[in-house]
Amino acid sequence: MTGAIVLLIFAVLVTATILFLLHRTDLGSILYTGIPDRPRRRLFLAAVSFFITFLGVRLLVTCITHHIGPFGWVMVGGEHIHHLVWGILILLAVGYAWLAEVGSGTTPKDIFVSRLLAISYGVGAALTLDEFALWLNLKDVYWARQGRESIDAVILFGALLAISAWGAPLFNRSVSGPPDPGQSTPR
Repeated sequence: MTGAIVLLIFAVLVTATILFLLHRTDLGSILYTGIPDRPRRRLFLAAVSFFITFLGVRLLVTCITHHIGPFGWVMVGGEHIHHLVWGILILLAVGYAWLAEVGSGTTPKDIFVSRLLAISYGVGAALTLDEFALWLNLKDVYWARQGRESIDAVILFGALLAISAWGAPLFNRSVSGPPDPGQSTPR
């Protein structure tokens, strides 16, 4: 059970740290002015938490595999519970909250909940896609050659999140066409 506790503590710490930085430092206002579109801010937060969680989980699994530290697999009734299970549960909870439009208002509480859900989405997606090869091959191939499929899935999905967050202004500019030569363009 120590693996589950460590994973839970890690996810809570990542989420709490990001939320603390957004609400108690100038980072929140920098993010707000740098990315004025709320859906893109959520994509940015999901991307950041996705990559941090992926790196943290890979490090944790490496430690467990090589017997570094007090970490161990999550076992229930002699059965290993893979971390994609926790990721799926988180994604289900976030999806339900978004369907119920939790955090969709403009009050400070709604903004906090919206950020929390975006961060949780990134955490859940990372936990799930880190074991993509497991659910594709229906066997534990984490460190085998087929395990590379998980890395490919993480790279593809992480790129999608990043492009959605940071690339949208480029796509919007290309869709609207080049700027009129007679107009000055903002820098």
